[in-house]
Amino acid sequence: MCGEEIRQMNKNTDNNTKESEIKLREPNLLINEKSPYLLQHAYNPVQWYPWGETAFKKAKAENKPIFLSIGYSACHWCHVMEKESFEDPDVAKLMNETFVCIKVDREDRPDIDNIYMAVCQAVTGRGGWPLTILMTAEKEPFFAATYIPKKSRFGTPGILDIISYIANIWTQQQEEILKSARQLKSSLSSGILHGSSKITGTELNEKTLHTAYSQLFSAFDWISGGFGKSPKFPSPHNLTFLLRYWHRTGKLEALQMVTKTLDAMQMGGIYDHVGFGFHRYSTDSQWLVPHFEKMLYDQAMIIMAYTETYQATGIEQYRQTAEEVIEYVLRDMCSKEGTFYSSEDADSEGIEGKFYLWKKEEIYDILPLEEADLVCKVYNISAGGNYREEISGIITRQNILHLTKPMQEIAQELGVSINELKTKLERSRKILFSEREKRIHPLKDDKILTDWNGLMIAALSKASRAFGKKEYAYFASLSADFILQHMLSNDGRLLHRYRDGDASINGFLEDYAFFIWGLIELYETTFEKKYLEHALRLNSIQIDHFMDADGGFFHTANDSEILLFRNKDLYDGAMPSGNSVSVLNLLKLSRLTGDTHLEEKAYTSMKAFSSEIDAMPMAYSQFLHALDFTVGPAYEVVIAGDIDNPDTREMISLASRYFLPEMVLLVKGKDNIEELAPYTKDMSATNGSATAYICQGFSCSMPTTEIFEMKKMLKLP
Repeated sequence: MCGEEIRQMNKNTDNNTKESEIKLREPNLLINEKSPYLLQHAYNPVQWYPWGETAFKKAKAENKPIFLSIGYSACHWCHVMEKESFEDPDVAKLMNETFVCIKVDREDRPDIDNIYMAVCQAVTGRGGWPLTILMTAEKEPFFAATYIPKKSRFGTPGILDIISYIANIWTQQQEEILKSARQLKSSLSSGILHGSSKITGTELNEKTLHTAYSQLFSAFDWISGGFGKSPKFPSPHNLTFLLRYWHRTGKLEALQMVTKTLDAMQMGGIYDHVGFGFHRYSTDSQWLVPHFEKMLYDQAMIIMAYTETYQATGIEQYRQTAEEVIEYVLRDMCSKEGTFYSSEDADSEGIEGKFYLWKKEEIYDILPLEEADLVCKVYNISAGGNYREEISGIITRQNILHLTKPMQEIAQELGVSINELKTKLERSRKILFSEREKRIHPLKDDKILTDWNGLMIAALSKASRAFGKKEYAYFASLSADFILQHMLSNDGRLLHRYRDGDASINGFLEDYAFFIWGLIELYETTFEKKYLEHALRLNSIQIDHFMDADGGFFHTANDSEILLFRNKDLYDGAMPSGNSVSVLNLLKLSRLTGDTHLEEKAYTSMKAFSSEIDAMPMAYSQFLHALDFTVGPAYEVVIAGDIDNPDTREMISLASRYFLPEMVLLVKGKDNIEELAPYTKDMSATNGSATAYICQGFSCSMPTTEIFEMKKMLKLP
């Protein structure tokens, strides 16, 4: 079984002292919640309410506006605002007198976050967390901001001044505020955020792929890799789109953008060189100084990028990096049940990054002299440091481990083989890791989210196929089986969150889209029929409850809580959108089963969104995976044979280890797969030998029992 028991929160002396002082207070209503983020605020003097009718009824009865604060447990600036304002008795007193205050965990309630983040971006031109919304008891917003300091500074209003101002105008000009809030709601509801566009677009085609490539090429940082300047996010779906574009066109620059970015990320401080895994993003353009939280969805998407790049290039470093990230996830982010936790905080002992930073003298205290010299040289550790901190007025400089040269180049400079260098560094890394384990760990958010687990199931399944590691598929199966056993409602619909033995919150679009994606990848890895069955069943539920007749999927189900409006999101940001993933799911399920109705629904969605995509295709790079698959030519591969026989396994291995993004793979053995895929009824093994049936571009080749013929049909090297 993977993982370890979640470490105790806030074990350090300072935090224990702080906790004991705080818990002298009476807790607020968040004390009964399951979310670790909400529980962090349970002893704030602010009288927080969870989102629900109790809070809205109180606001109506007392004629108060609502102060809505949205964040998540790994958010550094959420912690800063809590410490500055929400733990301050004077601020809390004013907030309690003026507002009914509601706290929301954006990871628990992405529907609420999605709507009000759209409001913030529309009103202020930017977004982020903590998200602060002031609104009426009818949930209509009239003020939006992100982090707010306690006191006004540098032209930015502080929360004390904002509260005083709102209290005054709520008393003096309440009708104007209510009218303004209604107008804002109406404006947003009728706009693009509502996702109510009719099917007026044209059909997307290969030209869109070329335009997206040109836009990504123009935005690419040829010095440091990645896109744009700072802050710089990994955006793995940009890279996996470029891999598909290279595979389609042979354009070397597309592959170079991928490899340069993945190399720079792995060398940079955004990568944890001691314990593995990637931090959320880099605050600079060189990938050096990260925002230190680690998110499950980042690990999953990055694993997929490195795995596919290994399949495309055969370069061992990409496989090693993917396996190291998986090692981190299975070690630190995996529950005893086999599911995956959500995140690890940026802060430790109240200081961002403290867990990950090193002083040069520490390295020499821990390692033998020769090993310490090598580690400091390779990872650029100096007495002056490369990371500046100011704590209680005292400035310290520490080091973020990073490489400035490829490992091969360093080995040549040192006159040793690359293997010898890696062996020495790995020995030192293990020593440093053991020493670092003694430090106070960042807080771990141990809730289980269906959507993020779906991404990790997909990532582990892909890695299992590409690297020939059955254990990765085993761990993916553990997570999938847990969700199917413990995170379904009585009527078989997905639930969003599990924690402390409690599964709750009706599933959102991403829960269905990402989990179905994981199930498809898991089927194509294990060929266990049940995973394809569940993918098809859940896909039908998604169509029934989320699909818009005009094309595309709403973020919430048709029987979900009504918020300001029901929106359809397509933008592929830090994570791919549910709509982008859903279209490819529909296409793949159609090809796996032969059900053309699913493909028609995918085309309807693509046409509905075509105007948006044509305007700026690089913003929808995950969606373009589906377009690439549609433009084709795609392969449908059926291998008929006993899955335990060596010849069947050889054919499966051939189809799995190469980069074939336009392929779906189905195995017909002893499990009556023709019940799900009737077109396979007459496909059978030839004279007891595994037989490959390969179709491409709506035409099929003669079946073959020869591995070299199969290789030729798939155009493999």
